[in-house]
Amino acid sequence: MRGGWARVGLALSAAVLVTSACGEPPEVPALGLTGGWETAGCEFSPSEPTTPAPAAPPSLSSAMSRIEHGGRTDYPASYAGLEVDEARVRAVVYRVPSAEFDDFIRINAQDACVVVRDSLHALRELTEWHDRIVADLGIWSAKGIRIVTVGARNDGFGVEIGSRDVDRARTELQTHYGEEAPLIFVQRGPVIPMAQPGPVQAPRAGG
Repeated sequence: MRGGWARVGLALSAAVLVTSACGEPPEVPALGLTGGWETAGCEFSPSEPTTPAPAAPPSLSSAMSRIEHGGRTDYPASYAGLEVDEARVRAVVYRVPSAEFDDFIRINAQDACVVVRDSLHALRELTEWHDRIVADLGIWSAKGIRIVTVGARNDGFGVEIGSRDVDRARTELQTHYGEEAPLIFVQRGPVIPMAQPGPVQAPRAGG
C-alpha cells in the first residue's frame, strides 16, 4: 500500500517470506511492435507529482481492474504487471509488446490515464520461475545458501532473489538455472519476526 492505494500485482505465497519486488524499474529498451505509449486520458492528468496524492478516481480504479483481469486471463503471454502512480493519478502497465494487448488496454482504459511500458518477461513466465525456485529452497538451504525473499518483479524484469550471501547465491543459482534465467539478486538481511505482545495481567484487587 502506498498513499492508501492498493498496488495491483500477483500475491505469491510460499513457506518462506515471498515478496513482490518494488522500487524503480530499470531502463528497458523498446522491444519493437509498439514501444511505450500512454492513453488519451493522460492528456488531462497532472504533468508533475502532486502532494498530497489525490484519491484514486473511480474511472482509474475500474480501468485498472479491467486491464489486470484481462491481462491475466486473455493475454498471459504479454501481461507483466500493473502499479499505480498516485502522485500523477495514473496507472502503469508493464507488458511484453503485443499489438493485440495494446488495443485491449486502449479500449478498456476509457478516459483514465494509463502509461504502457515495455517489459522483458510476462508474469506467467516469472511465476513459473518463482515456483521453481521456491520448490528448490531446501536444496539451497542444504548448501548453506540463505535465501530470504523470492518475488516476481511487477515490471516484468525478472524474479528478485534476496539473500544474505548475495554473491554466492548469484554464482550458484545462475550456474544451476543457466545464465539466461531471469533472476535478479539483491542483498537482504535476516527476516526479523514481529514481536508478539506478552500476556496481559489483570490488575490486583485493591491495588
